[in-house]
Amino acid sequence: MKKVCIFCSANFGIDPDFFKMTEELGAELARKGHTIVFGGCNLGLMECVAKAAKEAGGHTIGVVPSIVEERGAVSEHVDVLIPCDNLTDRKALMMEQSDVFIALPGGIGTLDEIFSVAASATIGYHQKPIILYNMKGFWDSLVQMLNDLHSRKVTRKQWDNYLKVAGSLSEVMALLDA
Repeated sequence: MKKVCIFCSANFGIDPDFFKMTEELGAELARKGHTIVFGGCNLGLMECVAKAAKEAGGHTIGVVPSIVEERGAVSEHVDVLIPCDNLTDRKALMMEQSDVFIALPGGIGTLDEIFSVAASATIGYHQKPIILYNMKGFWDSLVQMLNDLHSRKVTRKQWDNYLKVAGSLSEVMALLDA
């Protein structure tokens, strides 16, 4: 069993298919006995993945900045709450708590989390897998940018040594088992 960190959007006004696919992921991870580590927020895909995992009998760990608690935005689907001071602390605690990372559609915060974890891997702080769940091609432009960075030789190694791309739930699960 693994602790699977989910990076994702905390917004509701996004593609409804992302919610359906996130529900399927959360439920499947729970059925396989994995624990969900997430930002602990009760909004968007964060709430969706935690709720789906809990409804499927899973366990969740929410790493929650004090500002989220103060705003009353902590998910009711958190089994273990790990408080933190800020987003920098949150990322460090999530990295410490997790065995693997899956990035779902998200914005600036999600990108920050992906690149913090990937940068840590590139210099040897960990060798934990990072999976971009490319729902409906969401990460295509990021993949294109990363390929461009590599072709310009500004990355030391091919980026896909650290970031894996999965286009379906079955591909995500296969990468988890690899």
